Amino acid sequence: MAKTLATKDAVSHRTHEIRRVLWIILFLNLAVAAAKYFYGLTTGSASMQADGIHSVFDSAGNVVGLVGIAIASRPADESHPYGHAKFETYASLVIGVLLLLAAFEVGSSAITKLSSGNYTAEVGPLSFVVMIATLAVNLGVTTYERRYAKRLKSEVLAADANHTLSDALVSIGVIVGLVAVALGFPMADPLMALVVTVAILFTAYDVFRHALATLSDRARIPEEDVRTAALTVPGVRGAHQVRTRGTEGEVYVDLHALVAPEMTVGEAHQLADEVERAVEKSFPNVIETLVHIEPDDGHRE
Repeated sequence: MAKTLATKDAVSHRTHEIRRVLWIILFLNLAVAAAKYFYGLTTGSASMQADGIHSVFDSAGNVVGLVGIAIASRPADESHPYGHAKFETYASLVIGVLLLLAAFEVGSSAITKLSSGNYTAEVGPLSFVVMIATLAVNLGVTTYERRYAKRLKSEVLAADANHTLSDALVSIGVIVGLVAVALGFPMADPLMALVVTVAILFTAYDVFRHALATLSDRARIPEEDVRTAALTVPGVRGAHQVRTRGTEGEVYVDLHALVAPEMTVGEAHQLADEVERAVEKSFPNVIETLVHIEPDDGHRE
């Protein structure tokens, strides 16, 4: 019971921290999006408007993340005996889809500008002030969010951090385009918007890659590391058939532990509990360990 309560408290704290980070970043992204889009609209810069639209998708990603983590924090029930943690992964997939939509919006706008030859961007000192200021905010947000994504092992924060990083890359591209426009190359504005499109697509690929690793039950902890933790328990002669799965923040482990054949059921049960504690102590993101006891008689299942 104490172990269950401790696990619930840890999950609750993690959820609270992820929500707090997402709310902070949501408000920052909205401020950045408004600054870039409306100034781009005023000056006629396609790349600045595209960058603003991309930032709006960042904000939408934050909302998706908040909804996803709210569902993921629900306790296990009859229909979801392993809990709802993978809804955090589904939320990261939605963020990936939002990135694809952002890429389409940015790319189609740039192609329209290029095909019509209508280059309307106006560049002034304030253009650079707006872009450099918003770039600084984006880089700060990315660093902050990645730090918490690593600490909390959160897929949705990691996906959202990549989303925000793509926004920073977009801003860098826009600044380069504005410099080119100021030097007398107006076509550079929509061309940089196309470069931005490619950057967004690469970011979307990275988000999908990480999400699919969870949904395909990719191993989360190296087998040898789990075995090493199990072998620290006196009485465990070996461990095999080690398997791990789940999200990065909530990992499930199962393994077979080899013990002396003459061990009683009660002794074997106690030893299995000790193995569970050893594994979960070594890997704080493990929320459940299932140990199958086998006699070390030279025959393995």
